[in-house]
Amino acid sequence: MRIGIDYTAAVRQGAGIGRYTRHLVDALTQLDVENQYVLLVARGRIRQPCPWLDLVARRPHVRVVTLPLSDRTMAVLWHRLRLPLWPEWFCGALDVFHSPDFTLPPVLRARTALTVHDLSFVRVPQSADPALRSYLLRVVPASVRRADVVLADSQSTRSDVIECIGAEPARVEVVYPGVDPRFRPLEDAHSLQAVRSRYGLPDRFVLGLGTLQPRKNYERLIEAYVTVRREVGSGVKLVIAGGKGWLYDSIFRCVEELGVAADVRFAGYVADEHLPALYTLAELFVFPSLYEGFGLPPLEAMACGTPVVTSNVSSLPEVVGDAALLVDALDVPALAEAIQRALSDEDLRSRMTRLGRQQARRFTWPAAAKKLLHLYRHLAISARQ
Repeated sequence: MRIGIDYTAAVRQGAGIGRYTRHLVDALTQLDVENQYVLLVARGRIRQPCPWLDLVARRPHVRVVTLPLSDRTMAVLWHRLRLPLWPEWFCGALDVFHSPDFTLPPVLRARTALTVHDLSFVRVPQSADPALRSYLLRVVPASVRRADVVLADSQSTRSDVIECIGAEPARVEVVYPGVDPRFRPLEDAHSLQAVRSRYGLPDRFVLGLGTLQPRKNYERLIEAYVTVRREVGSGVKLVIAGGKGWLYDSIFRCVEELGVAADVRFAGYVADEHLPALYTLAELFVFPSLYEGFGLPPLEAMACGTPVVTSNVSSLPEVVGDAALLVDALDVPALAEAIQRALSDEDLRSRMTRLGRQQARRFTWPAAAKKLLHLYRHLAISARQ
């Protein structure tokens, strides 16, 4: 087989879909050395250094093709003007083309796979940028209808795709993302101290992580922290790590209005290589998101041995199982109570640490690659029939 994969997100985004694409392609091209892989990247997106791209590009069955136009221009040509600017024009014939980033370009003869990570723009529309939401509402359903197989990150997202877009259930498959083996409890004091110093982390802290945006529900986390702080004292701080998304000003205002600016630390975007140390240093990881298509951070924290409190919505109960405290994230007193329990009950913390590491081990990139390769083969065979 000759398999084309849109790799643009892998070099455009440090986290989220970018990280997903990097790990998936790395696992696929390690597992499968018989088939050829063509990674397509929009013009202007490859920056040096790009070690993950260099790593996979050195494999003899992998070829990287740079498209002649930017991803924004390609999106206009593909999805607004609907021009038949097939990827095969730039890389030759393909048996399978996979887009891991919500939207599917027109293809010539290849069978197609499309990954839909979540439907937050449908399920929680108030938390999405209006312009982006309008674009996704137009393009994602059309892409789903054209795809031969739709890949969802969880059973929850699969149900959303079927219910909200009307995809035939037989065409929607679940391929769970994996947890990078780098996520484990770190014991190297020098590495831990280096990350503590780099991000100005306090001695004891509760961690929240994710892009600063309404869907991540940080304002309620801050309100819950204020309640917890009255009980446990100001020795335990709150650290929120993540880059700025949109409508984030209200998060900073919340800290000022509640008078906890001295106790809440905004660490900004944390590089992938520093995340295992960040999770290890935290006493508790809290993920009160209002909606997630999968929710990888709770699993990463669990893999590092850190207890987790998270929301009881969308995919999160499916992902964390019985290894975390689940709470209604709209209920600030309930969130505060869960945080306080997870900080103070040593038996509970020990149990959550043990079960959390077991739960995280259920999700691996080799397993994701194995299932995806099976689906690719099925697509290629069906094309010949």
